[in-house]
Amino acid sequence: MTTTRQRPEPVLHRWVRPLMGALATVGAIDTASISLERWGVISKLSCPGGGGGCDKVLTSPWGTVAGLPLSLFGFFAYGALVLLCLLPLIPAVQQWLANRAAAASSGLGARRSGRNPDLFWQLGFFISLAMAIFSLVLIWLMLFKIQAICAFCFLSAGLSISLLIFHYLGRDWPDLGQLIFRSVIGLLLVGLGSLSWAAAVDKPAILLEKGAPPVVVSVSNPAKEALAEFLNQSGAVMYSAYWCPHCHEQKELFGKDAAAKLNIVECAVDGKNSQAALCESKKIDGFPSWEINGKLDSGVKRLNQLADLSGFQGPRSF
Repeated sequence: MTTTRQRPEPVLHRWVRPLMGALATVGAIDTASISLERWGVISKLSCPGGGGGCDKVLTSPWGTVAGLPLSLFGFFAYGALVLLCLLPLIPAVQQWLANRAAAASSGLGARRSGRNPDLFWQLGFFISLAMAIFSLVLIWLMLFKIQAICAFCFLSAGLSISLLIFHYLGRDWPDLGQLIFRSVIGLLLVGLGSLSWAAAVDKPAILLEKGAPPVVVSVSNPAKEALAEFLNQSGAVMYSAYWCPHCHEQKELFGKDAAAKLNIVECAVDGKNSQAALCESKKIDGFPSWEINGKLDSGVKRLNQLADLSGFQGPRSF
């Protein structure tokens, strides 16, 4: 009687779930921190590398979805991966998975359960695939459209791609052809959806009415709103033109609610509520231009700069 020696389980297979759970936890902390900072719950995060790149990326039109920080959706995705990676380590769940595997090994069970009974792994694979593809689109936007570097965004992209790689390598797939087919379908669906979303956001100048400025979509926080109120009350004026992309960029730095509190003068002759004569009398030759304490200064200003110029003494967790 001959006995066959069972091939030992690869080390990666034994430790891949805790490893992925740890990576997903780091991603959840990263995205949660960004979301809380956007809402003003925690103080401003220090972006590695400096230069204000993180703030520029996170307050860009692509930094929000439906008025919520994009990082919040990343937090939900990482949170789901934490559960999918760590729940199977619980003995009761392990037993349930073993029962499914046993059922799948029988003819009837195989027809009912499919060839891949580990639902946790399959769901984790598809989530990490979608996150990795979407992250690559975001990196492209960051480098070529926003033209700024955000270390937190690179961290999230690296984590999502690593999670996808571990999902590929962390188990023996019974049908590689099916795996490749699913990956290609996922790439096409998520890739096309992500690019369509990016293109739609890249056209903020779709005007609700002729001469109206683009809608501000980024999220404000209490500090930004306090600064906007102070600027308004102190007589500060922002001279703008509805067609000016830099004016829209300035408003996005404040966010939707805070920008609504600013005293903005429309200088375009064909703009809504135009005050072109006032702008001409002020000799406004660039947009946006700020008039603070009787002095004119043109160009997009970081919120800390505006706070310094105006003498704002409130919170600066912009």
